[in-house]
Amino acid sequence: MKKKHHLYLTANERRLIPDSLIDMRNELIRTGHYTDAIDEIIIKLTKAKTKRVRVKEA
Repeated sequence: MKKKHHLYLTANERRLIPDSLIDMRNELIRTGHYTDAIDEIIIKLTKAKTKRVRVKEA
């Protein structure tokens, strides 16, 4: 059985992560490495559902 992990991101973080992953992918392509893992993460991130969660600050 696979474990599920939940990642809670702000709207700003949600915009930054794909850009960073694409930059990393481009660097791997430039150096001649495989990009399969990064491609899978980008696909999973774009297909991920968003859910609003209330955060209580102390």
